[in-house]
Amino acid sequence: MNNLDTFREAGNPMFGENKLKLGVFGANCSHACAITTAETDFAPTFEKNVEIAKLLEASGMECMVPIARWRGFGGPSDFNGENMDTFTWAAALAAVTEKVYLFSTTHVPTIHPIVAAKMATTIDRISKGRYGINIVCGWFTPEMEMFGQKMLEHDTRYEYAAEWITIVEKLWTEKRFDYHGDFFTINDGVSNPKPYQSPRPVLICAGASPKGRDYVAKYCDISFGFMESMEKGKDWVTETKRLAVDKFNREIGTFTSCPVVCRETEKEAQEYYNYYIHEKGDWEACENICRVLQVQSQNHSPEMYKKFKERFIAGWGGYPLVGTPEQITDKLIELSKTGVDGTLISMVDYNSELPFWNERVMPLLEQAGLRKPVRK
Repeated sequence: MNNLDTFREAGNPMFGENKLKLGVFGANCSHACAITTAETDFAPTFEKNVEIAKLLEASGMECMVPIARWRGFGGPSDFNGENMDTFTWAAALAAVTEKVYLFSTTHVPTIHPIVAAKMATTIDRISKGRYGINIVCGWFTPEMEMFGQKMLEHDTRYEYAAEWITIVEKLWTEKRFDYHGDFFTINDGVSNPKPYQSPRPVLICAGASPKGRDYVAKYCDISFGFMESMEKGKDWVTETKRLAVDKFNREIGTFTSCPVVCRETEKEAQEYYNYYIHEKGDWEACENICRVLQVQSQNHSPEMYKKFKERFIAGWGGYPLVGTPEQITDKLIELSKTGVDGTLISMVDYNSELPFWNERVMPLLEQAGLRKPVRK
């Protein structure tokens, strides 16, 4: 059986009947994905996150994916400086929700695979199979240094992550085992009970380098990527799916990310988009992120580099959706035509903006054939 067919047969919403899956990104961190000082009532509290989760369940959206963060990026906003741990966050939300699929995002160098496997199994059982892991190899050097660890060389980080997930999967599926690798040694490894889901929770990863793309294709179920344009996005989806089949004989899904400003009129939407980026954008924090990511302006024209940083401020580099409900629906139809399976949306204020999204955009997506009616 194809590796994704198991999830489909089990009714996993991440591989369900909706042509375009939807979720939200980063609600566990201050400012979520918008690098801005714009006024907002949103805060990364449990109460706010429960409200967001209930709004997603009411509209039938599939998932919530948090950001793994241990410290902020400085600047006036100290972007993401307040943050909730993603394992305890998911466990708490699992206990008070019924439908939404929850992920924990984890930097694999910060947690031993035995601990991660046990916590993931616990959350998977609390949620009755509504849980997955978003694997990150660790890229923000100041965070890794907080743990007293030296940042590994890029490709070595993926070799470390390969051992990490191999051990986690063995703990989920095998009775007992020994493991001796370059990074880990497991003597008589055992973990019970096993996850609620069979064979395991869904795994996603955003590896974009050649080494990262191979890692995702070999070990994960969904590749998470950022689209510079619809054309390049279509190429990314095609190449990602082909790589998984040709090199590893596996099927893989794809998700992207989109910051959203949806208003009654195009003028209102565009004005607010410009306001939170150009008037209230935290360019200092953005520069700090770009510096760590080694984004250098000489690699692009000054105009292209400015556009890239605007995308970062808008929502971690995602493809912006700005306009009326009808215009955003048209853009999502176009997005779906790239072949991507879903997108995570981000907003400056989820709690105040999601009700309008639910009321005005979701019915249009149903009419367009991208979503099925919500089952009550």
